[in-house]
Amino acid sequence: MRKFKSLLLVLLLFSGVSCKKYLNVIPDDTGTLEYAFRNRNEAENYLFTCYTTLQQLYDPTTNAGFTTSAEIIYPNNLTQHPIQEEGFDLIRGTQTSANVGLNYWDGENGGESLWRSIRRCNTMLDNINQPVDLSAAEKQRWIAEVKFLKAYYHYYLLRLYGPIPIVKTNLDITASTDQVRVARAPVDSVFSYIVQLLDEAAPNLPPVITNKAQELGRITSVIALSVKAEVLATQASPLFNGNPDYAGVKNKDGTSLFSSTYDATKWQKAADAAKVAIDACAANGLKLYTFNAPGTLGTLPDSLVKVLTIQNAVTEKWDQNAELIWALNGPFPDQGYATPRLTQKSAINIFSNPSTFAVPLNTAELFYTDKGVPLNEDNTFDYAGRYGLRIGDNASQFYVAKGYTTINEHFNREPRFYANIAFDGGIWFGNGKTTINDMYHVEARGNSALAGPKDLNTLNITGYWPKKLANYLSVYDDGFAPIDYHLPVMRLAGLYLLYAEALNEVNGPTPEAIGYIDQVRARAGLGGVVSSWATYSKNPTKPSTKDGLRAIIHQERRIELCFEAQSGWDLRRWKEMQGVLSTPQQGWNIYQADPGNYYTPRTVVIPVFGLQNYLWPIKDNDLIIDNNLVQNPYW
Repeated sequence: MRKFKSLLLVLLLFSGVSCKKYLNVIPDDTGTLEYAFRNRNEAENYLFTCYTTLQQLYDPTTNAGFTTSAEIIYPNNLTQHPIQEEGFDLIRGTQTSANVGLNYWDGENGGESLWRSIRRCNTMLDNINQPVDLSAAEKQRWIAEVKFLKAYYHYYLLRLYGPIPIVKTNLDITASTDQVRVARAPVDSVFSYIVQLLDEAAPNLPPVITNKAQELGRITSVIALSVKAEVLATQASPLFNGNPDYAGVKNKDGTSLFSSTYDATKWQKAADAAKVAIDACAANGLKLYTFNAPGTLGTLPDSLVKVLTIQNAVTEKWDQNAELIWALNGPFPDQGYATPRLTQKSAINIFSNPSTFAVPLNTAELFYTDKGVPLNEDNTFDYAGRYGLRIGDNASQFYVAKGYTTINEHFNREPRFYANIAFDGGIWFGNGKTTINDMYHVEARGNSALAGPKDLNTLNITGYWPKKLANYLSVYDDGFAPIDYHLPVMRLAGLYLLYAEALNEVNGPTPEAIGYIDQVRARAGLGGVVSSWATYSKNPTKPSTKDGLRAIIHQERRIELCFEAQSGWDLRRWKEMQGVLSTPQQGWNIYQADPGNYYTPRTVVIPVFGLQNYLWPIKDNDLIIDNNLVQNPYW
């Protein structure tokens, strides 16, 4: 058997080539499908072709959950464009029905046509019985994998476009024009079909990958069950559950595409599915990750261990991360964009260490204080004076460089802040320095060599970096030596918070819901929700109401899963994206060397986001070609 990873890398070379073209390497006198399924090995190649689009999603710059969350701002006036920027530009209001960004309907502007991917899956299911040397057990597993992929491609389109056509089978080549012109299905019908496919797939998938050397990246039953929980939570969320903004949206034949009535039972289904997934994770050894320092690091202070636990829950090798439910084949490609210039040599190497993933101020302020409550709620924190200058001292030496002038807001924050955010004066453990007596710290102010020259090609435009996206062992200096990792699609902490969210929507605050939140908080070094709010919050009873606990859970998910391509999807399904993007995105006055002038907020982006932006438009030309399609609301 060819190694799965190696084959996928080959297939990625053909990512811009249709399935038909890829298979045209066969002799002219042989039927394409006959050749593709003539034996087990060729059929396996076609199975991996079905995976190809999924694996292309490993690049976060093509994932709307990453680029439209406003957790990272990417400058749009660079003279060099080494990565795809279409997704980052969407919050600037560039989306139109004539020019669709991240167009997964047609496969344009950073997207890949998921309809083509679904067609491949249907072709596989139609021809799976042809290889006579394929064992019954493998056939059963492959069918389950393809059903999962088909479900996930429908789900990805649904999150972008809402109600979509359901493609259960491929149309025959002799299909009439009327048959080709498909209409959109009601959104609840699409959700039901996705869940049906996941239910059919899960029993015939292995619970875990045992042959890790060859099969990591393939789908397991634990993945299928966890995705089902997320799908049902998405269906139950405000964007799709009785959303009044979509009440009048209909097909041309009068079929309503959205239910105008809220259905509370959808949350119960989501809660039930999440509990089944959690139990399956536990039965197969998954648990919240904790960092075990290798002997080469010596004894580390507890504060650094907490930071490395949080970082490595994302950047640990996928075969050693007990928390990882699902990651895609293909390493995270942008560590150099998330890493500050920490050495003189890296400051001139704009290709390996561009350093341009910029975190806006409101994302940095999303993280709690060390008391486990929001900055503006903490009754021990001087919120009004948060931008006042303060010098790093012994008490904070593993978070802020001793003797370095920064601001109050960078002190007494929760460990997740220091694991996620690199800031002026902040400690960077790693990049080749892994002893506590000799650590890098970030110098971001002014036109220093470490900050780079006054050129947006070489400068972070806010003064904050997404530290969690860089493995602490990766080194950027005169060259680069990244330690590859696979960005999680789902991990256990996210599933715990999803279950807590669903439980709260069903029954309000309960010990079980709060208990799952507290497990995630405890791993991050924080006290429990109830005790933290009762002791330190200006709103001590907040966790005792459904609305209050909902706000807490939403903030917990945004903190815990920050920069992991989750918040962009969450904020949409909660209908909270409009609120997040209603204010200018700000950073520091980066060209100023004096701290008093540097720490002055300045606007870097004024987002453009209205009701229409919760769903992608279908391209105008597609509506002309298929006159049974209707456009999404407000476009």
